[in-house]
Amino acid sequence: MEKNSEHIIQWVCEMASSDSQTAFKSLYLAYFQKLIRFVSLYISCEVETEEIVSDTLLAVWNNRRTLPDIANFDSYIYTIARNKIINYYRIKRVEKVELEENTIDLFIHTNTTPEEELISKEDIERLNAAINSLPNKCKMAFKLVREDKLKYKEVAIILDISVKTLEAHLATAVRKLRETLSKEMTS
Repeated sequence: MEKNSEHIIQWVCEMASSDSQTAFKSLYLAYFQKLIRFVSLYISCEVETEEIVSDTLLAVWNNRRTLPDIANFDSYIYTIARNKIINYYRIKRVEKVELEENTIDLFIHTNTTPEEELISKEDIERLNAAINSLPNKCKMAFKLVREDKLKYKEVAIILDISVKTLEAHLATAVRKLRETLSKEMTS
């Protein structure tokens, strides 16, 4: 993970100093699928999700000169994506967005190894159903910390909550997932 972080810093510096499109492409490849998963938690249309991710990455390119001043690039890029989502809904004039109405398949955009493919489709469906039953903030916190491997502080910034609140959401998420999955295992 630390090695990847070093690459990101290197790419950001190359983009800022020499307008390196190669560095931007590397950054794009490193973040595209992660951002797709993040944005798809809010927007169900695949085309619109990809457009928001592209707009996010374009904003990174357009602001490349200021990137070396950014202390935490992960928080920076996820915050841009979150703001693009908010703008999307403002434009659509949606007054209230209910994440509970959207079903989320956290594994839809992931690459799997042969070992991971041994998990049956039923197990994945049960896990996705359990994750979808979580409250909004718990669902987002769980996804960002467990799947995207972001640090608590980064996720707290992205979700605009305190670290203590994030910890409470994660504890709730893990407790509810255990309860849901243990009930299904005993049935």
